[in-house]
Amino acid sequence: MVAMTNSAAVLADAAAYAAAVEEASRAAAAYYATGESALDDEAYDRLARGIAAYEADHPDEVLADSPTGKVAGGAAVGDVPHTVPMLSLDNVFSAEQFGTWTASLERRIGRPVTAWSVEPKLDGLAVAARYRDGRFERLITRGDGQAGEDVSHAAAAVVGLPQRLSAPVTLEVRGEILMTNEQFEQGNAIRTEHGGAPFANPRNGAAGTLRAKDRAYRVETTFFAYGALPLPDSGALAQTLAELPHSEVLSYVAGLGVHTAAGTDVAPVLATTVEEVQARVDAIASLRAALPFGIDGIVIKADPAADQREAGSGTRAPRWAIAYKLPAVEKITRLLAVEWNVGRTGIIAPRAVLEPVEIDGSTVGYATLHNPADITRRDLRLGDQVMVYKAGDIIPRIEAPVVHLRTGEETPIAFPESCPQCGSDIDASEQRWRCVRGRSCRLVASVSYAAGRDQLDIEGLGTTRVVQLVEGGLVADFADLFTLERAQLLALDRMGETSTDNLLAAIGTARTRPLSRVFCALGVRGTGRSMSRRIARYFATMDRIVAADAETLQRVDGIGKEKAAAVVAELAELAPLIDKLVAAGVNMTEPGATPPPEPGTENEAGAADDGTNGAALPLTGMTVVVTGAMSGALEKLSRNQMNELIERAGGRASSSVSKRTSLLVAGEKAGSKRTKAEDLGVRVAEPEEFAELVGAFLGAGEES
Repeated sequence: MVAMTNSAAVLADAAAYAAAVEEASRAAAAYYATGESALDDEAYDRLARGIAAYEADHPDEVLADSPTGKVAGGAAVGDVPHTVPMLSLDNVFSAEQFGTWTASLERRIGRPVTAWSVEPKLDGLAVAARYRDGRFERLITRGDGQAGEDVSHAAAAVVGLPQRLSAPVTLEVRGEILMTNEQFEQGNAIRTEHGGAPFANPRNGAAGTLRAKDRAYRVETTFFAYGALPLPDSGALAQTLAELPHSEVLSYVAGLGVHTAAGTDVAPVLATTVEEVQARVDAIASLRAALPFGIDGIVIKADPAADQREAGSGTRAPRWAIAYKLPAVEKITRLLAVEWNVGRTGIIAPRAVLEPVEIDGSTVGYATLHNPADITRRDLRLGDQVMVYKAGDIIPRIEAPVVHLRTGEETPIAFPESCPQCGSDIDASEQRWRCVRGRSCRLVASVSYAAGRDQLDIEGLGTTRVVQLVEGGLVADFADLFTLERAQLLALDRMGETSTDNLLAAIGTARTRPLSRVFCALGVRGTGRSMSRRIARYFATMDRIVAADAETLQRVDGIGKEKAAAVVAELAELAPLIDKLVAAGVNMTEPGATPPPEPGTENEAGAADDGTNGAALPLTGMTVVVTGAMSGALEKLSRNQMNELIERAGGRASSSVSKRTSLLVAGEKAGSKRTKAEDLGVRVAEPEEFAELVGAFLGAGEES
């Protein structure tokens, strides 16, 4: 059971903890992919604090997917290594917590901080813009903090990010990309004119715009710089930036022509005391609703460069900066109705229709509800006055009915007796109800998901094209994509020879994707890309996955008893689809993976041999962390590819150093992770030593 308090979720047992980790991971993945998460910032923060508290009390039960101590909650990925880790910020939520944090920082550096920079915490996406000799070179998302995604294609439409600086310097500018309120409105108008669905909110719009390629239209976003650092070949500028106070770094960047928050109503200011900082926090908070862009807090940084150096950074966040999160804005309004919507896997999700209310500068007419059991548990009724809360632009949620305001005219909420999408029966055996037709009920959404970037990555197969294929009777599930013929596609509206050939080529490429991506495309509930990769790595082939029982599945890291049973049941349901994929020639093996041993043949660690002279894999039973810039044979590997290599060699990849870490691979500028590993007595290997250790697995089975 999970109980929510004002400060943290209270997790009663291991099952509640596992459910909380899964919910937090799912929310983080959605948030960092598109900005659309079922949890608002306040709810996510409370859930994360509850997870951290449970782990502190039960250190032996920590799950691999836990967001604790991970940048972006461990959700975001990327292939371009950062020269210096791009960390998140720790949070405080009150003046008392902020005072405690400042005292801790000053004890760490051994003196009072003489100047604080107080800045808005912009509600966008953190990015790094690299300039060489004053010319724009590359734009990279934060990703997992160690590596991000190259989104340079979107840079030309980012206001405030010049193609050429006013001086021929080489450096990296870090900041936030967001949509202003005006850009959000303009972007939605442009999207709807081109037949697209409007963005859900500015953050969703910024995330989608930054990642989109080959759009027939242009949508602008805005960049705000919050810092800068030298690149390896920055020359004398490196020393200059290292000695400048943070506030002067911002001034220097602004002088180069890069946009900062200077000149806005929430421009960065310097404060010399905690009281002055708190006064500025209160001032920014009071301006929040009237700002032309979204903020979700205030960032406070120790301004002197020496203070920052001596404070250092942890594995997830710098110790010299903190995010003072603003409380969720709560309002009471009336619950008018409940809509029942069907998701891509057939899940029937309720949505509250509210009497429109202004919250945090926007009009709210809908709110998230979890499931029928949640409605029943909270005794929600139509006509109730309900407490709705919303942090920033994240989806609002109903906290609770205000029972003392009931008049007696409220009525029970009617639950659907059949699927509201197709009229079929409903499976109500679990808390989350589902149409018995499952994915077939929402075929377009299911096929679009399978074709998505993190699954089969079929370029050119957007939702509009999927709708054409479904309405034309050409696709009954995503396996049918692999049997499409050229003549069938040419007969579709707006499908010429070039676009047809390109789509067929993309589908052909998708046929060769690794098993981990194919399994992820199936959309098995409770699994995502990370879990799909673990399952694929463990079993090596689809037929072994399908043949596994619940007990065998629990051997995969992160799968417990309940999830294992659910996966087995869903794979049985998906068996016809899997058979069609096999018949269509879709790859069903994971490159470089070794099949598990037959029962009774495992070694003590439960790991399989690699098939070479009966020797165990070189990283069997080891948890490996990679940090810093790789060199030698590993130089061109992205962080994601390094993790793949670790898994192929029998190890478990992790992003943070702890007592359970077996090996740290430390490249150039390894920083605090190397220090922590040495303090804990963890073995540290240079990239060349690690490459020699896993040499047999280098280049084998790279993921497409």
